Amino acid sequence: MNDTFLMRCEESPAALLKPVALENVRINGYLGRYLERALEITIPSQYELLESTGRIDNFRRASGKISGEFQGYFFNDSDVYKWVEGCSYALIYADRKQRGKLKAILDEVIKEIADAQSPDGYLNTYFTFEREKDRWTDLANMHELYCAGHLIQAAIAHHRVTKEKTLLNVAMRFADHINRTFGPDKKRGTCGHPEIEMALVELFRETKNQDYLNLARFFILERGKGYAGGKEYTIDHKPFLELNEVVGHAVRMLYLCCGATDLYLETKEESFFKTLTGLYNNMTTKKMYITGGVGSRYEGESFGEDYELPNRRAYAETCAAIANFMWSWRMLLATGKSVFADTMELVLYNGLLSGISIDGEHYFYVNPLEDSGKHRRQEWFKCACCPTNLARFLPSMPNYLYTVSDKSLWFHLYENSHCETILNGEKISVWQNTDYPFSNEVEILVKTENPVRFELFLRIPSWAEDFKISLNDEEADFNLENGYAKLSREWKGLNRIVLTFKMNVKLIQSHPYVRENIDKIAVFKGPILFCAEQIDNPDVDVWTFTLDPSKPLEENVGYDSTLGRTTFLTGRGFEIEKGTQLYRPHSKRTVKIERNITLVPYHLWCNRQAGKMTVWLNCTWT
Repeated sequence: MNDTFLMRCEESPAALLKPVALENVRINGYLGRYLERALEITIPSQYELLESTGRIDNFRRASGKISGEFQGYFFNDSDVYKWVEGCSYALIYADRKQRGKLKAILDEVIKEIADAQSPDGYLNTYFTFEREKDRWTDLANMHELYCAGHLIQAAIAHHRVTKEKTLLNVAMRFADHINRTFGPDKKRGTCGHPEIEMALVELFRETKNQDYLNLARFFILERGKGYAGGKEYTIDHKPFLELNEVVGHAVRMLYLCCGATDLYLETKEESFFKTLTGLYNNMTTKKMYITGGVGSRYEGESFGEDYELPNRRAYAETCAAIANFMWSWRMLLATGKSVFADTMELVLYNGLLSGISIDGEHYFYVNPLEDSGKHRRQEWFKCACCPTNLARFLPSMPNYLYTVSDKSLWFHLYENSHCETILNGEKISVWQNTDYPFSNEVEILVKTENPVRFELFLRIPSWAEDFKISLNDEEADFNLENGYAKLSREWKGLNRIVLTFKMNVKLIQSHPYVRENIDKIAVFKGPILFCAEQIDNPDVDVWTFTLDPSKPLEENVGYDSTLGRTTFLTGRGFEIEKGTQLYRPHSKRTVKIERNITLVPYHLWCNRQAGKMTVWLNCTWT
């Protein structure tokens, strides 16, 4: 039985939607190319970096195999665990040669992890030897539970893919150690960096051990009591159920929301869902960038005030984009509402894929919306949370395209792909044929061997001004429900659905409280946000260019030696003569020089040469 799931929520009482096993989905379109590079380049190259930077040696040191000092940050174990999780998922999609190489490396790394575990189940390579006495003494800052969470998630992924229990047994021993240590009548506390909560819920799903679910709930409800420093930065300034806005360190805030949503899916506690809904609305309506990125401040990698969304100094950490995607996915499973899938799509194609280069081995930690040409992709970072988070996300992408519910198959993301599942006891096969997200048409083939009645739910993206659906070359009957077109009928043999969206170029403006963006616009075509890079506009100052919205932007599909086949947009406007004075008397007789401008998808920026970039263009509205 195929049973590799990121989240096993078939029996979760509050989960309306259930994922399809990873083995039953194959992607080979635009997202599929990112998956291929992850298998061929990203995951193997990251293993070499984990070795060369001493992260795996830290485990060898902890087991006594080598001597020397601990290397790097105290939370470096988590990078190894995230890589293990991603490499485990990669085994599903790798060809035989790739799989053999990856499996050999993975086995070696897992042995080093297992050998480093203490007899009592504790495992953190920083807190060994001279630091053993400091275990569990600084929950606010030292990330012990955070690292444990990533170990648990890696172990579950590895077990589900390989059916081997070596790492799962390690993780369960550590989880049991944590359960013996913490609780209402034991040591009180919670981690300054949430992560353990969603890991424990998934371990409950894997083992059915209620202790793990209870412990996740305990850690969530311990917040606001000062155990994690009592600060907004660590989301410890208020009890979770009293939170009414997303605050503090963006990744920590959203990982906490992921864990709380997981808990809700298992318990149906409405107080949790009410809090989560309010927090989600606050994020998406007042604190989220147009890329889907979150976290506007370098200070504390944190959320700012409502509408505090600066462009050039945007933080918008890649990990925070992944966290936003993960939380939106969980809210989608709970509700079946397309607003959450819309956010997933926005984040994925803009603020998330921007975090990795076309070559598959250079990364952004932060993702600004404007740059002077100094921001460059890096091979690695001393704090490598973002590259390793991408290593586990990219091989998991097939998980997010489809779900099932009672007698229904749901389409959430459009991508050239194949999916198989069982509905009403019958095998259902579907194919998507499309060049989405750059094409406005999706052909869907649905095949059944025997007649079977079920429903298809096709997401209608919020950006689509209009759409058409045909079934076997005739206009399809459907109902719109929560942003999905529902086709309900008895299906037999091979059926062809064509979904066509009206995919015009759209000019988007900000709320006026986003002060930097007054009299500016951003450009979308479908789900893709575009930006202006200096390399495409050598004779234009992209910072002072003013777009004329009365002249439509034109689409050009071209080939770039670095980017490959890419969609560009060209527009018309003017550039203001700047002069040399910092300040000068106001004059209506500003010299305007007519210019053309070329735009490129934002997630592809900075793959070529350094230069100015901007998402938000000046715009004349008269």
